Amino acid sequence: MIMTELVLPNDTNTFGNLMGGRLMYWMDIAAAIAGAKHCNVPVVTASVDNISFTSPIKLGNAVHIEAKLSRAFNTSMEVHLKVWGEDILKQYRYKSNEAFFTFVALDHNSKPRHVPELKPESEEEIMLFESALRRRQLRLILAGKMKPDDASELKALFS
Repeated sequence: MIMTELVLPNDTNTFGNLMGGRLMYWMDIAAAIAGAKHCNVPVVTASVDNISFTSPIKLGNAVHIEAKLSRAFNTSMEVHLKVWGEDILKQYRYKSNEAFFTFVALDHNSKPRHVPELKPESEEEIMLFESALRRRQLRLILAGKMKPDDASELKALFS
């Protein structure tokens, strides 16, 4: 799923760059749409991994946000986002950032429900799918929901 926005004056800071909060808002919407399309049910944001800004996106430029599921777990799913800025007049496109968001699928009672399986196909999809469990374990440890000793995928990296 690709979402495109135009950076308008109300979206920028005093330097004429897209505000980080506005970009995160757009990223959250794009990721939620990707998750809801996979599940055919409403989804809610559970966590957002580190977002590092590589290049600022300037006033008047387009923002392209690609949101794609990288792995489905039991009731949650990880969505990988890539963000590009584009100077439309100069026809120049550049990478701004990427991140991982986690969403939970909800049933009609707003309770977590099962997420359909995801089958990666491309080489990049397989790589993201295989590394998703390590990212998930790290998220759970940082949130205090998993003990580091229980993170078998992470421990395997160091042994």
